[in-house]
Amino acid sequence: MGKKKLKVQIDMKQYGMIIALIVIFLLFYILSDGKNATAMNINNLVMQNGYVVILAVGMLLCVLTGNIDLGVGSTVALTGAICAIMVVDYGVPIPIAFLTVLIVGILVGMFEGVFIAALGIPPFIVTLATMLMGRGLTYVALKAQTKGPLPTNYTQIGAGYLPSINIGTEKNPLDLLCIIIAIAATAFVIFAELRARKTKQKYGFEIIPMWQSLVKSLVIIGLIWFFLLKLAWYRGIPVVLVLMAILIGVYHFITSKTVAGRHIYALGGNAKAARLSGINTKKVFFWVYTNMGLLCGVAGIVLSARNASATPKAGDGFEMDAIASCYIGGASTYGGIGTILGAVVGALIMGVLNNGMSLIGWSTDIQKVVKGIVLLGAVTFDLLSKNRK
Repeated sequence: MGKKKLKVQIDMKQYGMIIALIVIFLLFYILSDGKNATAMNINNLVMQNGYVVILAVGMLLCVLTGNIDLGVGSTVALTGAICAIMVVDYGVPIPIAFLTVLIVGILVGMFEGVFIAALGIPPFIVTLATMLMGRGLTYVALKAQTKGPLPTNYTQIGAGYLPSINIGTEKNPLDLLCIIIAIAATAFVIFAELRARKTKQKYGFEIIPMWQSLVKSLVIIGLIWFFLLKLAWYRGIPVVLVLMAILIGVYHFITSKTVAGRHIYALGGNAKAARLSGINTKKVFFWVYTNMGLLCGVAGIVLSARNASATPKAGDGFEMDAIASCYIGGASTYGGIGTILGAVVGALIMGVLNNGMSLIGWSTDIQKVVKGIVLLGAVTFDLLSKNRK
């Protein structure tokens, strides 16, 4: 009797980007002599890329419709500027200032939505106009100057941490909350994997071998513990990480479990068929871009809090990072394909690239070339994969 070969089944669409993230991180670990794996640097990765993740979550909905939003960077700058002006110049209470700029973000999104949905103007043109107007209004509002410093209560959301319970020493801290979250996440991964296998067996779907499920779960659990231990050895859980986790969870649920989410996928997959099936495509376009405006307001608050000030050039190029995150994370250029978790992984890849190249001393012009190559490669892979089908 011949030996039975181990059959490896990997969904490259689902796990390819995670593998790419690990490979890129390990590459820069070697090139930077391990600097990118320090506790401080892992914390910086979270802090520096929080607003990119937030924008990528909203941008994915636009990409799923087969379009993009070029105005997000300017809207982030405008909302951050308005919030800083209200707090610094007029002494408006911080909660009221936050609520106000979220409404401003929604109004910007609604402005785009009206032209796109009601008038049928291509989103590329509308959002390009928003990008130009938003940047100009930011310069006018700030009078081309930096507005700050912002109070500590404000900056907490972008640069603060949850209360820490140190179970280590003063020189070697260890945050108990991080350990508790890691244990809970481990239990969730095991439960989710077992439940997924049971569901597939129940309905007669093909399932991967048990050993492969075990390896996959161990890799995911290992990544979780690596990440949370690094945070535990630094200053604990950043507030912006909690905000990111909430938004990722909410939008993952919306896109995968609700009628509104299915409508977005249907519109991106085949707009004509979606209309014939009774979906109000104009309404879908309107709320997708309105939602993007809301998340721009959130990112504007986070960015200004992180920098403790608002600047006219804030958010410059953010739209490119958000768009690239979606495509690198597996979203289709044609629309109708992509996931929130994929966009988040894409944003992490962009963050690791930016951080790693900075650590090894590559200039910003070289960094842009590398990011352009990565984006082009991801889109080319998507198109070639689609043509093979």
